Amino acid sequence: MNLQPEPIIVATAVFIFCCGAAGVALRKNPIGLLMSVELMINAAILVLVLGSRVHGNPMGQTVALLVLVLGAAEAVVGLALALAVFRRRAVVDVDAPQEIRG
Repeated sequence: MNLQPEPIIVATAVFIFCCGAAGVALRKNPIGLLMSVELMINAAILVLVLGSRVHGNPMGQTVALLVLVLGAAEAVVGLALALAVFRRRAVVDVDAPQEIRG
């Protein structure tokens, strides 16, 4: 039995993306939201690298590396905002703060 890896990888990416989307929809904690968004980004990167492999073009892998770096920067900025909210307020619910003042 010869299994092709492409459908398995796409199914894995869809599963990871759905887990991230469910986390974004159900979580109230900002750290959990950031982790869920990172899951969704990683699923998209997985499909991007798969497409690069299938077509034999290394440009997709280069773009995937760039997206990973941007995702890390997004996580750092999001964590900084979450810490700023936590320092001002004792509430950890993302729906509670109405505005962030500098």
